[in-house]
Amino acid sequence: MTGALGLDADEVRGVLVAAGLAPSLNNAQPWRFRVERDRIEVHADPARRLPATDPDDRELRLACGAALFGIRLALRAHGIRPLVTLLPGPEYPGALAVVRRGGSQALDDRTRALIAAMPARRTNREPFRDAPVPVAHRQALVHAAERERSWLHVVTDRDERALVHRLVAKAHGVQAADPAVRAEMAAWTADGGVRDEWVLRDSHAAERPPGEDHGSAPLTVVLSSFYDGPQAGLQSGQALQRVLLTATALGLAASFLSQPIEVRPVRDELRRALGGGLVPQAVLRVGFGSPVPPAPRRPVEDLLCDTGLSTRP
Repeated sequence: MTGALGLDADEVRGVLVAAGLAPSLNNAQPWRFRVERDRIEVHADPARRLPATDPDDRELRLACGAALFGIRLALRAHGIRPLVTLLPGPEYPGALAVVRRGGSQALDDRTRALIAAMPARRTNREPFRDAPVPVAHRQALVHAAERERSWLHVVTDRDERALVHRLVAKAHGVQAADPAVRAEMAAWTADGGVRDEWVLRDSHAAERPPGEDHGSAPLTVVLSSFYDGPQAGLQSGQALQRVLLTATALGLAASFLSQPIEVRPVRDELRRALGGGLVPQAVLRVGFGSPVPPAPRRPVEDLLCDTGLSTRP
């Protein structure tokens, strides 16, 4: 490990540890980092691909984008303004992104709250509490996606919600019947009790009848990009991590329902259901987990201020 971007070796190591807190399919952590004095490069790790579950590397790029957002936040903690280039080209062979120093930038309360949420973020694997997500929190999550040039669609219509859940069950059935997908799942979750970090595999996804709620989560949301392709995946990964950390900072929990993203025909159905103009990148359940999370810190209020729905007096 060497120093980079004005940071010493230990500080760079801390930046990369923060990046590694990002979510990934089956917790495969499919990223690698190259550190030079003037930059940090983000690469995919081909040894951690999951070709049966993620044949087009869509979720691999999403995960690498989420790790990239972690680098950005960690650099902000050091007062550095990160300058990011996505898909930088042949000058940086194989790099998905390059991060350079773009000057100095003071740390604001909103970013401080996201940084504090990084080690606390977890994928929720327990039932959600039967408590509605406040409108201000919903708006903060939507705004978080917008800040990363993505769109978070909150599914509020009952029929649309039932349709999304039917698509989850349909994709789950396709994957459950695929020996290669089952083999990948076994290979990445055996020995040590590692649970699937990205795709929620609970049997209720396939067993609940159409129209019945998935657990007690009050929200189903679909994170989408405005275009398709590798760059869109990296951009959406950054949006995903900002949304997840915003949810954590607000005392919310989230879990993944990514089966309809992984099965292409079902993903196409989901895209049509959303109007055809957006490209679905991730499906999440968001709500209050159990046990009751501690009250959020005061800086979290800054996550709400841009929505016009802040709870400040």
